[in-house]
Formats: sequence, structure tokens, C-alpha cells
Amino acid sequence: MPRDSIILGMSNYRIHRIYGGNPVLIDISYQGSVLCPFCNGKQIRAKSKYIRRLRHYNYGNRPCFLLLQGRKYLCKECNKYFNQRFPGILPRRRCTEIYRRYIFANHNDGICSKTLAERENIGSATVERWYHDLLKKKVSESKNDQCPEILGIDEHFFTRKKGYATTFCDLKHRKVYDITLGRSQKSLAKYMEQLKGKENVKMVCIDLSRTYRSLVKKHFPNAAIVADRFHVIRLVNHHFLKAWKVLDPVAGKSRGMLSLMRRHEKNLKPEQKEKLKKYFKIRPEIGIIYDVKQELCMMLIKKTCCEKTCREMIAWLIEDIRLLKDSLIDNLVTLGNTLEEWIEEIACMWRYTKNNGITEGYHNKMKMIVRRAFGFRNFENYRLRVRALCT
Repeated sequence: MPRDSIILGMSNYRIHRIYGGNPVLIDISYQGSVLCPFCNGKQIRAKSKYIRRLRHYNYGNRPCFLLLQGRKYLCKECNKYFNQRFPGILPRRRCTEIYRRYIFANHNDGICSKTLAERENIGSATVERWYHDLLKKKVSESKNDQCPEILGIDEHFFTRKKGYATTFCDLKHRKVYDITLGRSQKSLAKYMEQLKGKENVKMVCIDLSRTYRSLVKKHFPNAAIVADRFHVIRLVNHHFLKAWKVLDPVAGKSRGMLSLMRRHEKNLKPEQKEKLKKYFKIRPEIGIIYDVKQELCMMLIKKTCCEKTCREMIAWLIEDIRLLKDSLIDNLVTLGNTLEEWIEEIACMWRYTKNNGITEGYHNKMKMIVRRAFGFRNFENYRLRVRALCT
């Protein structure tokens, strides 16, 4: 690569001289071929000359300007006048694209627009405008993308005025596909109808939401619905702990005992298992429902099971549901009814490894984006930034 291209970061440019102290001025000229932007014609006639003063990235921690000589041309093929076009510099811009990307990267890394504007001696509105333009350019590259094969759907909070938003995440490629405002069936129906390539979706992972389940069955006919493993296990723990606190309110207030009861049995130390064993001798009825809870959790964490194993586990799950519904404890009966309602989605969960952990991770990143921007009022601006940064 020529020395001038290394210094400028742009090819086919020649440096004539560098002078000035603050700012640094660089005289350059373009050495590439010139074509008509209207018809790509080569038969052109040079007319007048002009100089473009362009802001470039800093040179030795000092502002730098390029003085680029351009020409006006007449195309003999289409008989139109045009100003010379330069790669890396858009028409009517007062800066190079390299400098705009430099401002974008700094603002994206968390430097606020006011600080960046004062440091670079430009307007804060200019920083925001450039940042917004480059976000749009980045999002436009994936504008016509089809729906991903493995889709994760979950909601997150947007604002108190506009409520919740729904996230569609590509679990296979670990990126956000899109987000839209609302989480009800009425608010999402119009958006779901406009999605492209819905027939390509093979699997959709959701939490235990009846709204999302009905939407998936309607709009993704070829997709298998898989319950999110984290939400199912959390539901089991939630109802078990509530039932335990009803049966033994005194022990339910002990933080140490609470910590032992909510853990998986495989994560307990020998002395902790011994402590639980002594407790279950005093309260054997709690020991029975604890064993059912542990059996459920051990089944639910299994992945990529074969068809034969899944059939055996479904039989065990049906038996555990029967025990929960016959327990006559309100919280456990409710848990049994919920598991029975979602038994097909839970069975599908054993066949796959994907879950909505990727989606939840992006929700955490979205919170950071909102915090860095000091909140959003316009949902489209928020959607644009999420689609550009969460891919």
C-alpha cells in the first residue's frame, strides 16, 4: 500500500504537502479515474476547478483538515454537468467518512455528545446526526432479512407511558432480529402479519405465555413451540417454596433454610444434605414434596434426549403432575395444572438445547443502551439503536 494511502486511510489519493500547526492542513489530490455519475460515461470534458476543505481524523492529537482539489466536468455522452465524486467522501459533506466513523465509535463507546463536541470543536447536534445516520446505514444492510430458523420471543419493559416491548431474537446466530412495541395479541397481530419468511421458522422458544403461544401457532405454522427451560424451573421452585412456607411458616422465614430448599440437590454439600435430612425427619410431609420437586427439576434440565428417552420422561412427568394435583395444597395443585397445560412444549424442550438465555442477555444490553442515552421517548429511535448494536 502506498505511503499516502497509509497516512490518509483512503486509497488513490496523493499528498502534496503538510503544513500548519493547529489545525494541520494537508493538500491532496485524487489520482483515480473519473466517470460520469449519471451514465458512467468516460468521455468527459474538464471545466472549472474548486477546493474542498474537509475535516479528517486528528493528526498528532491536533485537528486535521484536507484541502482536496476537485473539478467540474461535462459528460459528452449524456450532456450533463457534474462535480467530481471522491471515494470515502460523500457529496456536499464537510468531512470524510473516516472521520464520521471515528465520531460514531467514540459516541458509541459512551462519550456523551456534549463532551465529544467540545473536544472535536463541532456541534453536539452534528454528533447526534452523524451517529443516527450511521445507525440507519448499518440497519439498512439487514432490512430485508427473512425470519430466522430458530426464534426466541420475550418481552421487556420500555417506558411507563408506552409499556412493554417484544423482542425477536435469532438464537442460532445470537443476535436480535427485531423489536416491536406491545406484548398483547392485539398489539402484535399487525406486526406478525408483515413478517417475511415465516414458513422458514422451525423452532420458537417462549416463556409460559398463552399470548405468545397463540400467536406462534397462528403465524408460524411449521415451527415447534419450545418452553424456556429457565422459566419452567423457576415456576416449579416458586410454587414449591410457597407451599413450604404455608406448611411451615417459621422455617420459611429462615434465610439459611431457604437457601438450602431452593438449590438443586446435586449442588448441596454433605453437611447441607445432612441438615435437610434431619429437618425432613421432623417434617416428613415436606420431605415428600421436596423429593417431587427435585425429581421434576432433574428432568427439566435434561437436553437433546432421544425419542425413547423422551417417552419415558413424559410418563414420569405425567405421574408427577398427578401427584401434584392430588396433594390438596393450593400452590402445588396450581403448579400441576400449569405443567399439564404446557406438557407438549415442555416435552419439546428435552429435544433442543436452545433457550431464551441469549434473549435475556440482550435485554440486559438494551438496559445499558437506554441508560447511556438517558432514556428514550421515541420508540423508533430506540428500535434503530437496538437493531444496530445488538447484532
